[in-house]
Amino acid sequence: MMSALPIDLSKVGKEQVDREILRVGIIAELDAVSLYEQLAAKTTRPEIRRILLDIAKEEKTHVGEFQALLLRLDKEQERELIEGKKEVDEKA
Repeated sequence: MMSALPIDLSKVGKEQVDREILRVGIIAELDAVSLYEQLAAKTTRPEIRRILLDIAKEEKTHVGEFQALLLRLDKEQERELIEGKKEVDEKA
């Protein structure tokens, strides 16, 4: 589990800091999704599984929120996301 930032924000330029904050947020939310889904797979209690999977779903929404903000700030990221989707569609 992540408890320390994966990047030293004091070493990031002022124009990049918000982008990096959003990327850290995405990483944290994806980590949470993974944790809750793994825990849900291990529990034997259906009510615990339901709650964990519901929380994981909420974390996925948070990923989307951070990603939407990041794509507003980083047009290269937006273009590359579209390009990556095209490549997958061509190969799938």
